[in-house]
Amino acid sequence: MEAAVYRHNGLVCADHTLQVPLDHARPDGGTITLFAREVTAAGREGEDLPWLLWLQGGPGHRAERPDAPGAWLRRALRDHRVVLMDQRGTGRSTPADRRTLAALPDAAAAAGYLAHFRADSIVRDAELLRRHLAPGGEQDRPWTVLGQSFGGFCALTYLSLAPEGLEKVLITGGLPALTAHADDVYRAAYARVLDHNERYFDRYPGDQRLADAVAAHLERHDVRLPTGERLTVRRFQTLGTAFGTASAFDRPHYLLETAFVPGARGPELSDTFLRGVEAAVSFAEHPLYAVLHEAIYAQGGRPTAWSAHRVREEFPAFDASRGGPLRFTGEMVYPWHFEEDPALAPLREAAHLLAERTDWPPLYDADRLAANRVPVAAAVYHDDMYVDREHSLRTAAAVRGLRPWITNTHAHDGVRVDPAVYDRLLAMVRGEV
Repeated sequence: MEAAVYRHNGLVCADHTLQVPLDHARPDGGTITLFAREVTAAGREGEDLPWLLWLQGGPGHRAERPDAPGAWLRRALRDHRVVLMDQRGTGRSTPADRRTLAALPDAAAAAGYLAHFRADSIVRDAELLRRHLAPGGEQDRPWTVLGQSFGGFCALTYLSLAPEGLEKVLITGGLPALTAHADDVYRAAYARVLDHNERYFDRYPGDQRLADAVAAHLERHDVRLPTGERLTVRRFQTLGTAFGTASAFDRPHYLLETAFVPGARGPELSDTFLRGVEAAVSFAEHPLYAVLHEAIYAQGGRPTAWSAHRVREEFPAFDASRGGPLRFTGEMVYPWHFEEDPALAPLREAAHLLAERTDWPPLYDADRLAANRVPVAAAVYHDDMYVDREHSLRTAAAVRGLRPWITNTHAHDGVRVDPAVYDRLLAMVRGEV
């Protein structure tokens, strides 16, 4: 199918779709649609520019849209023709959510289907896309990959499965532990989230009283979100996922300052507050993030078994029932999410089956990574709330030729906020710094 081409705000965009196997091990089986948007700076669309594939964070988030690009995109367009791929299950690729999965016969079928939505499948999709986009006779031409957060996890899988497709790799806040179990990941993460709570309440000391008051109100009253479900204290606590980025760190503060209004029988939580909380805690726009969040760490024959839920018990500071100052949690996903979030409730049984699964294939090839010849540069954010610094540095040491840049001047979303992050990594893989 010929790509639809249009112009927008100094950009030339071409929309591409292709069919890819649901299960790449069975290429003659069922297929799903993969969508990608090719973006070029206006006036350069006829040039033979090198390709750059953006692998966004997640899992389960669609690619950026050109109407609100991160800082990296316009900078990258000075050097590249950029590809924004909606990873399988997201955006304009065949969606995977409560409505589409309802067409499958049962929870076991849904879990089996969703098992094909991890980094290994995303990488094989990318390889088919690379060949699809290449002009005639250039299908072996490698491209550069820029992987943000989970996109960096995918980039390590790409280096493991198909390094021949890669010319250079840039990674921002996304060097995963290669062999750690999800328990190890979350055990390290909870400690970092507590540190970010301290930073938040140091910045907004008055918010501790407000957060405690909201939690107490939720304990005493049946408070409903605009979508109809009850807002519980534990779901309110998940607002802390915002603490990991510079662009969202302050959002809980601006929600809390609208929390209470005088009601007929005393203070009540405002509609403004409840609408903002609902938007922040709902998985309606990205259900795969919840369904696969622990599965992205699954390998080695062990189930994840709701790791974040179990490990949380080791950190009593997050237990609001014990009293004391309320502490917000991070990007952890819990089994009760699939009871309290209407977008996830129909997927509850499938999520439990995925948590019990033990036959996950490996995501990384240690031998290939140790023999790597693709230039790789990675920004490791010293105080990253989402990705553990020590795990990242051990991985950096295990990948031949990978050059880490350790910095405390950016949060997890540094590449979206400051184009200097992209500049630095590109100079590193070019050997200029």
